[in-house]
Amino acid sequence: MRIAIVTFPGSNCDHDCFQAAQDVLGAEAEFVWHRESDLGQADAVLLPGGFSYGDYLRAGAIARFSPIMEAVKRFAAEGGPVLGICNGFQVLCEAGLLPGALVRNRSLKFRSLDVYLRVENATTPYTTRYGEGDVLRLPIAHGEGCYVADTETLERLEDERRVVFRYVDRSGEPTDAANPNGSMNNIAGIVNEAGNVLGLMPHPERALEELLGSVDGVPLFESLRDHIIGTRGAAGESAGADGRAAGAAGGRPSAAGGHPSSAGTSPSAARPSSGGERRNG
Repeated sequence: MRIAIVTFPGSNCDHDCFQAAQDVLGAEAEFVWHRESDLGQADAVLLPGGFSYGDYLRAGAIARFSPIMEAVKRFAAEGGPVLGICNGFQVLCEAGLLPGALVRNRSLKFRSLDVYLRVENATTPYTTRYGEGDVLRLPIAHGEGCYVADTETLERLEDERRVVFRYVDRSGEPTDAANPNGSMNNIAGIVNEAGNVLGLMPHPERALEELLGSVDGVPLFESLRDHIIGTRGAAGESAGADGRAAGAAGGRPSAAGGHPSSAGTSPSAARPSSGGERRNG
């Protein structure tokens, strides 16, 4: 399993993502500089937090023109999982991979604190290890995290269940006081129409150890791992079926179809995950 971590000038959470890819996903992680034009043989792409290009003009506005973003767009169009965290979410919106925009916090101040999120959709490639309605505690650190969109876009996001995470209080209620940046509808994270591109402002890669105060980010990366392994398994079964058909047509068994793919099962998939329980911090 290979994870590409795109690094822009000003990225500062790329090493946190690298640790998440290695320690949780058990993947081979690779930094991809923004001037590159190829993601290699990546199974998933992470756009980390930070201040790409110093947030000049507005957050993510310059990064969207980096050469690597064309490869990211192609990867996403082919169904590859793309995860944008904080500044990565901003870049995805600026690049048109997600609708809406992230603007200055309502307070006009940089906010750095732990917040509560409610899982609104547990069927995406990033949330299957959670339960719908789970309340998570994750840190935020941003000055431009207020999600805005026109009324039609907001209605479509809600109707299509593309709001994946919502800011709530500890009891799971989406109150105004629980909204740290003024985001419309208390939106903390959304996916694209296909569900393979996720952007969120909170930092799951900073919630992987009890020592840091929360492990509520672990199931997100476990879900992504399950998705990648499941996709590989489905691809292996498809290739096997094609091979068997070709072998039958030729009058001899196909070597490709003789062995089911071992990539279709994850050692961790058989274990219950801590993300499956509703947590209140």
